[in-house]
Amino acid sequence: MSQTFKKQRFVKGIIVGFLWIGAIMMLVFMGQASLALSEEPVNPLAHEYPITIDSTSLIPPTRWHVPGMTPLIWTMDPISSDAYRTTEVQTLSLKPGEYRFGTFTFDFPFRVTMEGVLEFAGGLDQCVGGRGTTTLNIRCARTQPYGGQPDY
Repeated sequence: MSQTFKKQRFVKGIIVGFLWIGAIMMLVFMGQASLALSEEPVNPLAHEYPITIDSTSLIPPTRWHVPGMTPLIWTMDPISSDAYRTTEVQTLSLKPGEYRFGTFTFDFPFRVTMEGVLEFAGGLDQCVGGRGTTTLNIRCARTQPYGGQPDY
């Protein structure tokens, strides 16, 4: 074999090697790119959080609802209603946003934050607990007595 032929063979071998390495790197890159493209960004407002509603302290027992999320209490026959009873603790899957808790005697607004915890007006503190947590505790059948102006 001539010296020129050996050099040509060597150069071809290097070129083929680089082509193989390039092809492998391209496949790896394309695989990572397709994985990155398949992971869609998650909208934080679409995330549902488990929020527990504990109204077992209410006397006499009644029914409650969170409009749009639970069966309504305003039905023709309250005895056979699907609305939740205050004798049972319930957990709802709620997205961040504004909601209302209501019974036959009172209702109030509350909010689920982006972190999945509860916020509500400070004027409700004597009857409602759980601010900054995932459990809404309702302690009063109505918001009376309350001497101040409601801030909700």
